[in-house]
Amino acid sequence: MRKPKWPALLAVLALVLAACGESDGEGEGDTTTTAEGREAPSTTQGSDDEAPATTAPPVVTEAGQGGELLLLQWQAPTHLNPYTGTGTKDIQAASLVIEPLLEYDATGELVPALATEVPTVANGGHSEDLTQITYTLREGVLWSDGTPFTADDVVFTWEYCTQSEGCGSSAFKTVTSVEAVDDHTVTITFDAATPWPYVPYVGATEPVLQREQFTECVGEGFSACEHNLTPIGTGPFVVTDMRVEDTVTYAMNESYRGVPDGKPFFGTATIKGGGTAEDAARAVLATGEAHYAWNLQVPPEILDQLEAEGNGVVEVGFNTSVEGIRLNQTNPDGDPPSDYSGGENPNPFFHENADLARALSLAINRDEIAAVAYGPSGRPTCNIWPVPGPALSTNNDWCLTQDIDEANRILEEDLGYVDKDGDGVRELEDGTPLEWDYVTSTNQVRQDTQALVEKYWTEIGIKVNMRNEDATVFFDRASDLGIWKFFTDIQMYTNTATGSDAQGYLQTYITSQIPESSNEWGGNNIPRCAREDFDETWDTLSKTDLNDPARNELIIQLNDKHVEYCLIPLIDRGSVSAFSNELDGYEAVNGWDTEFWNIEDWRLAG
Repeated sequence: MRKPKWPALLAVLALVLAACGESDGEGEGDTTTTAEGREAPSTTQGSDDEAPATTAPPVVTEAGQGGELLLLQWQAPTHLNPYTGTGTKDIQAASLVIEPLLEYDATGELVPALATEVPTVANGGHSEDLTQITYTLREGVLWSDGTPFTADDVVFTWEYCTQSEGCGSSAFKTVTSVEAVDDHTVTITFDAATPWPYVPYVGATEPVLQREQFTECVGEGFSACEHNLTPIGTGPFVVTDMRVEDTVTYAMNESYRGVPDGKPFFGTATIKGGGTAEDAARAVLATGEAHYAWNLQVPPEILDQLEAEGNGVVEVGFNTSVEGIRLNQTNPDGDPPSDYSGGENPNPFFHENADLARALSLAINRDEIAAVAYGPSGRPTCNIWPVPGPALSTNNDWCLTQDIDEANRILEEDLGYVDKDGDGVRELEDGTPLEWDYVTSTNQVRQDTQALVEKYWTEIGIKVNMRNEDATVFFDRASDLGIWKFFTDIQMYTNTATGSDAQGYLQTYITSQIPESSNEWGGNNIPRCAREDFDETWDTLSKTDLNDPARNELIIQLNDKHVEYCLIPLIDRGSVSAFSNELDGYEAVNGWDTEFWNIEDWRLAG
């Protein structure tokens, strides 16, 4: 959705960029209400819909005539394969090249990408017993090397991920087979009835890879495969150069199916990393040097001032992005550090310590954080699933009111954590001080948040050593400083669901998704929360009909279990990006999928 325009105020400095361097619709056009209480995706058929008779035919321009599209991601890409699980910065950059079968539009509605339609029970694509989903693939689609895209590539992608340790996707966990019925039909079979089957091959996190290119990357060569930097794709662009953690350059894919319709408009595209979020915002809004800037974690008063220059607009889209504090359930000082090790390496402070997590949460003034660091782009939350509707939990609303006295009471009376030596810091019974490293990425919004949390926790006898790391390493799975290895006690960042259904998102927090050395730090249960009851509840959710009211309660239960001691939610964050006034066709910020989901439609205004 489009944000209200930011009011204006400040002077502009020069751009600094690092040179070397981060549902289910019943029928076409219809919508139903999901169990999460929002309108579900309709089975939109994309360009196959007929326009009203009164609509003039679009003017078809020549593909590639628009010159260069300059996109700024201050968190520069590390590689271009979402299955290596390196973060949104990489998924965004990859989405110009590789595509899923279905994707989400800016309203959270499912639309076809490489498939011809969204399969449902009503149209026969989703089996009556809910154990299979069959996709019909677009015919005539070519990979950028000119070879045909077929169902065999879809099958291969499943083989590739399930046969490689460290695959960052949990989408195939419940899939027992993927079968090519013919070149343009593929059937996915699940291990049980699956009311919401739109996880494998759906959204920018789950694209189809080319068998011919990635066969040599299966297994041991998975993470280090050179093709992770230059995937062959079916999307509107091809990679011409990839400089890790710096710049990706693209050219128009001459084999792209939209070329006869004048898509993409731009002949080349460049994603430039480095600098800061404020630098990127300035380049679009003030100096007009770029067309787009992503993930603008910039103090609201500065965005106001930059937007007042009149060269672009700031857009905000709310979805499921929650800025939160992760409490490591494993011991970063263990051997090996932060390794789950079958539950034999618990964190001495945080492991299943709901009382401590509650005290830390109660001490926080979320209204102040929202006002100081986020402005209109952030609102306080106590949940990891913040989507309005019947699946929104109110059980944790106590966190919305700061209560220092109650936090101190819990620490002292319930837990027995007292300051024995009078230095202002509480200790465990064995004398170990409640002192932790608190790490996040480098940007002003997060450092402002850290400063506020440090102030709050000082009032309850907690000491935190604030650190920040460059985003290109903080969101890099291979880095020892990255979120997946979690070699510290506390991390803070934002996590976001792909799509509008909670099931696939909550699946990332089951026990089997814990990253550890044995799986090359694959999986996204980064706090290392291992809970049999959580796993069982998720399994029940995965088999519960979309129209069953029990589904809402199961989502609430899973939400509440995760925030009990694994994560402290802070802010429901809008996705904030800047668009040049010269740019048209982007529609709105897409918080449900990649913001580049329709980049083939982007063009110069006028």
